[in-house]
Amino acid sequence: MRAAHPLYGAIYALLATNTLWYLVVGPWAQSLDSLAWLVLLMLFALETRQPNWLKKKQLRSAVHALRFAATAAIIASAAGYTRENEWLDLINIALWILVVALIECELRLPQRVAHNRRLFTGVAVALYSAIALLIPLWALRGEWFDAYDAVLWLIAFALIERDALKLAL
Repeated sequence: MRAAHPLYGAIYALLATNTLWYLVVGPWAQSLDSLAWLVLLMLFALETRQPNWLKKKQLRSAVHALRFAATAAIIASAAGYTRENEWLDLINIALWILVVALIECELRLPQRVAHNRRLFTGVAVALYSAIALLIPLWALRGEWFDAYDAVLWLIAFALIERDALKLAL
């Protein structure tokens, strides 16, 4: 097992606290969204920090079931954002879905990623940059907690991205 980045524990604890906050006081779409992404983040962290962990068939099946449930929850929250006319959140969720697709490729197709490292790195930088551009928009709308939460998610997934790219080498 590789040593964890020192930020992992703090970032995950803050994101779990934010998720709890959304569950208590947030709209249902945002609560569901935050909880689903937290589950996905933890699953990716396990897979990138301990890649041998998923060699057991039962664990791999459980992870697939959890990912399916989290994906269904993300789709439901996207529908909620659409109904609530929360277009900034909808754009954000679409960008994050692309990030997850990229990480899935990095984890499932490591030879292809290693062969096309510049392309995958460029796509990752573009996606994370686009998400970072949304942060000041939340701040301008006076949604400071959402802006702060988005910064935490960027840091957390950037760490996962770094680990996924290392696995592909």
